[in-house]
Amino acid sequence: MKLHTNNSAGSDTALLAKGSTFCLEYQLFHQNTEHTNTRIIDYIALFTLTMEDEQRRAWLSNLTIYLDDEVATPDSFIADHKCLRLTLTEHFEQPVDCQWQMLWQNSQLMAVYKPAPLAVSRTTRNLHNTLIGLVRRQTPHHSAQLLHRLDIETSGVILLSKNSESDRLYKPQIKSLIEEKIYHAIVHGTPQWQTLSCENYLAERKDSEIRCKMYVVEENQPADIYIKPKQSKTSFEVLDTQGEYSLIECRLHTGRKHQIRAHLAHLNIPIVGDKIYAHQGHFFLKRLASEWGLTDDDYQTLKSRNHLLRAVQVGLRLSPNEPLITIRCDKFNQDIQQELITPL
Repeated sequence: MKLHTNNSAGSDTALLAKGSTFCLEYQLFHQNTEHTNTRIIDYIALFTLTMEDEQRRAWLSNLTIYLDDEVATPDSFIADHKCLRLTLTEHFEQPVDCQWQMLWQNSQLMAVYKPAPLAVSRTTRNLHNTLIGLVRRQTPHHSAQLLHRLDIETSGVILLSKNSESDRLYKPQIKSLIEEKIYHAIVHGTPQWQTLSCENYLAERKDSEIRCKMYVVEENQPADIYIKPKQSKTSFEVLDTQGEYSLIECRLHTGRKHQIRAHLAHLNIPIVGDKIYAHQGHFFLKRLASEWGLTDDDYQTLKSRNHLLRAVQVGLRLSPNEPLITIRCDKFNQDIQQELITPL
């Protein structure tokens, strides 16, 4: 399936305007309203369920509001307008790629392409420009929910439910619903094998300098240094090798945190650009400690601003008697070098 662009996917573009002014943009869908006399404050209530009415009005009253290009108030009616924009002052969000794309959908579910770096849900740096926030604001599905997750720097196919009812139906059966997950990774090194199955236990370690890092459980290490080991299995196939880099297909049989990244690092072929599992985690720790983040020279060493891992294919089986639905997105460039940062 070829990627096609959702025309609204790029509407949250500038992230941060001059000064620290942030534009929060909503596409207006009248199927989300009960009648034509819906006010802005009523529409925003769909997205701010945790706010009381008085809190919501106070929040909106401190913002600059536009309906299309017209200045508006919380009590302005949205009829005949296409876009609502709220201008937040003194708000900063980290610049991210907001160009998500719709790949497949039915009445209850949708599969979209998530670019990197884009968090799937809110973080300390990004409250609004997240995948779930963008989907809710740019489609009629204002109560869409994530059915699984991808790391901020992992791109590719991700599945969402369109509303709370669908989420309650499908989330408990997510393991049987997603029957197939295939990723592609660009790694450092040339494997001495064509195919390989990596099966072991993964766990965090109490003595790790990087708390979120996953490790393969080693028999020669004390068992009590590992935190809740879980069985994991990934199948790998070498698709191409160019110079000191290789393109690897990764098929998940289990879904542990950082599973592919940890397995490839354990095999001494870490993913290009991986700040945790390549270069002994040096660049993750440096970014954590630095007020300004990583430098251009750091990225030259990493060879990519984001780790080069992409979920390229997901297979869905909506019920045991239905055929497998295969959803794909674009793969990495066949010329591996085109995906890397070249020397300045």
